[in-house]
Amino acid sequence: MFSIIYITAGDMPQARKIGRILVEERLAACVNIFPITSIFRWKDNIDEANEFGMIVKTRSDNVKKIEKRVRELHSYEVPCVVSLKIDVGSAKYLEWIRESAEDAKI
Repeated sequence: MFSIIYITAGDMPQARKIGRILVEERLAACVNIFPITSIFRWKDNIDEANEFGMIVKTRSDNVKKIEKRVRELHSYEVPCVVSLKIDVGSAKYLEWIRESAEDAKI
């Protein structure tokens, strides 16, 4: 019923733009943004980059819509968009997510 989606972005302006649009369009209740260092393999090279991680709180029925929207907005060829189900949480907080992320506007 509820999910957390982890997304990475190359810089703070892009992370803020994606986060704001997801909340404005009611796809997400909240997006937390924080700096990270990523070490990854890309096109047969090992690379390291400073990025910004995003934790998106949403309803599970919005996950595919969010993935599609992030692909439209993101500069990466293959953006990180992974989802985890929320098994247990504060009833009032989960109700807030339900109310804040329903009736998505896309």
